[in-house]
Amino acid sequence: MRVTTGTRPPWLRVTAPGGEVFQEVDRAVAGLDLHTVCQSAACPNQGECWGRGTATFMILGNVCTRSCGFCAVKTGRPEELDLDEPRRVAEAVRRMDLEYAVITSVNRDELVDGGAAIFADTIDRIRSSRPGCRVEVLIPDFQGDPAALQTILDAGPDVLNHNTETVPRLYSLVRPQARYTRTLDLLRRASRAGAWTKSGIMLGLGEVRQEVLSTLQDIAATGCRIITIGQYLRPSTRHIPIDRYVRPEEFQDYRRAALAMGFDHCESGPLVRSSYRAESHPPPLPAASAR
Repeated sequence: MRVTTGTRPPWLRVTAPGGEVFQEVDRAVAGLDLHTVCQSAACPNQGECWGRGTATFMILGNVCTRSCGFCAVKTGRPEELDLDEPRRVAEAVRRMDLEYAVITSVNRDELVDGGAAIFADTIDRIRSSRPGCRVEVLIPDFQGDPAALQTILDAGPDVLNHNTETVPRLYSLVRPQARYTRTLDLLRRASRAGAWTKSGIMLGLGEVRQEVLSTLQDIAATGCRIITIGQYLRPSTRHIPIDRYVRPEEFQDYRRAALAMGFDHCESGPLVRSSYRAESHPPPLPAASAR
């Protein structure tokens, strides 16, 4: 469906924020002075996810050093690193009684390790505060620094997610400070190290079907286990225009194609985002833990 200014198709209706559980999540996030990608990136699923008692925490502050053409998160010069942030995230996970926590971040390219140590500290503190809680991290590319990636891997997240976002032809428009090959290399390194890896792409930016299939094949070849596919929604008039609204049946077609390529799980639909219902497709527990 080609875009008509000011219109959205009926399949993009979202759950309105509200309800007791939503308010509890809101109080936990605000009371601990935390950021979430749900709020900072204007996620359309905030009402649904917070209403289920879950949220995606965003660490390393609320200002990103990059200027991706699709993202609503503020860009500029970040504030001083908040070393207490990992403790507060862990406390929120405990208060919310989460069994599956998702942690993402802004890019902090001005830091030597890109903020990897804060990710590791956050994972460790969640495990101490909420034993048994599984942790998924959605990480930046750390400018290709293998030591930063290793810091994350050593912390042992249950799922390591790094989004591919779009097809290689559109990278200079969508992710001007990123590199397609660098993203694939990160996923490949993490998979070879034994991590359960995950990635995601958006549709509706001007890509064509064969480019999508080729990109999915590239991601699958890294050993990536989970893929998410969703509709790009323009946060403001300053961001990349939507090329088209992709119909739900086309998302399902891509889901079938992704599973045929070897992905263990594919979440594909107009409102799907990187952490959407992440708790519903965790990796299998190690044999010793499962007994």
